[in-house]
Amino acid sequence: MPRLLFLFLMLAAVTAIPPPEEAARMARYVLHSCDWGALATLSAQEGLRGRPFANIFSLSDGPPGPCGGSGVPYLYLTDMEISVQDLEVNSNASLTVSLAQTPYCRKHRYDPQNPLCAHIIFAGSIVKVNDSEAGLAKKALFTRHPEMESWPKDHNWFFAKFNITNIWVLDYFGGLKIVTPEEYYSVKP
Repeated sequence: MPRLLFLFLMLAAVTAIPPPEEAARMARYVLHSCDWGALATLSAQEGLRGRPFANIFSLSDGPPGPCGGSGVPYLYLTDMEISVQDLEVNSNASLTVSLAQTPYCRKHRYDPQNPLCAHIIFAGSIVKVNDSEAGLAKKALFTRHPEMESWPKDHNWFFAKFNITNIWVLDYFGGLKIVTPEEYYSVKP
């Protein structure tokens, strides 16, 4: 029985969310916990040109599990997608991920807008990954989203990543916390 209790406590420690004073770790934790995010671009579409446009995209920073991911949001994209067409004109974007998509907020009865239901806003740009990074992106995405492997080949899918330049964390009352990319990449979720 003591061994079972020990294993339970170890699992709880691994899956517990980081405390509010560890904003960089929280950002990594939330991204790794999420399978999708809202990507906002500046529209290049007729009738919407220059206006903000948000769309949902599947993403992954690595295979699921408590070991954490790379922190890099990878995406599987096609030029046929409307937001990707926006990105071809202006690669700048923002990406929001939230614990609202996990059981955590429902379990605690947190509304998605409640700061305790942490969400992270990344600003940066979308870039195609190079050949040396494509294997990592493929593993990260296809382990979480196995359906992607069977998507139509004639859509010319490609692997991309969100190149992070700014990070804002909202995980507690009192406003946003700013995390630098250097702080973000130096911690484990």
